[in-house]
Amino acid sequence: MLSYLLRRLGYALPIMLGVSFLCFLLVHLAPGDPLVSILPADASIELQQQMMQLYGFDKSLPEQFVHWIWRALHGDLGTSIATSRPVTTEVLTAVVNTVMLAVLATVIGFFLGSLFGFVAGYFRNSWADRTASFISIIGVSMPHYWLGMVLVIIFSVKLMWLPPTGAGPGGSSSWAWDWAHVQYMILPAITMAFIPMGIVARTVRALVADILSQEFVVGLRARGLGEWEVFKHVVKNSAPTALAVMGLQLGYLLGGSILVETVFSWPGTGFLLNQAIFQRDLPLLQGTILVLAMFFVLLNLLVDVLQTLFDPRIERS
Repeated sequence: MLSYLLRRLGYALPIMLGVSFLCFLLVHLAPGDPLVSILPADASIELQQQMMQLYGFDKSLPEQFVHWIWRALHGDLGTSIATSRPVTTEVLTAVVNTVMLAVLATVIGFFLGSLFGFVAGYFRNSWADRTASFISIIGVSMPHYWLGMVLVIIFSVKLMWLPPTGAGPGGSSSWAWDWAHVQYMILPAITMAFIPMGIVARTVRALVADILSQEFVVGLRARGLGEWEVFKHVVKNSAPTALAVMGLQLGYLLGGSILVETVFSWPGTGFLLNQAIFQRDLPLLQGTILVLAMFFVLLNLLVDVLQTLFDPRIERS
């Protein structure tokens, strides 16, 4: 197990370096002047040069990359152009909010997706299978930003049960585990959970249908095992693949929640990325992308390790 973990860490390190290089390169290749948001329209050439030197934009791209990656290794992602605050502070605050929301959405999506998938797989070609499959197709096909607006109209505007936007009472971004704050998570979490629910349901349905048709299941039933014992064997054999899908969906939710967080004004990484893009805040943009990419790589590593605990054959392969 230790050798497998070390080998997977060896694979992850060059991936992290490559991701950081692509992140830096793509951000700097985008058109536009990053200092236009803070410089006055009649700024002198001397002032422009001073600001470029302050943020390191006067150096060549290779020099900027080496300087940036060296500071990032020491926990310094630079200073935001728009707010003049440390990027590390901005990103970590947003990451905590996004992780809370993404984990809740993943739990909801995985629970409902697994439930629908097992029902559809066990009762193939029945009305339960068709209903669960229809729900999963809707979950995959429905645009989540549109669903978010619909939920706001229904539960916030019409019924007035839940708050529409923000992360706390009075527009506060500080968090506390009480109902006054938790209710702000419900609508965005449900919105984000629809896509992973549909993907997990379709994956689990195909897995269960395939496992139930295998010879060892026929043998288990021939030995007189009840359906509950057979069900436990089916869960054990489908768990590694379902876990991998869940891990990927959590990674996608961490990095792909820009529209949902913008709709609900949730102060996470998606909302932060949206602001950084429109403000052309390069340090904040590349710092946020880098942290999200590192989360995704580490999450895949964690999922691979957990898969070996469920299925030791993965380690031997």
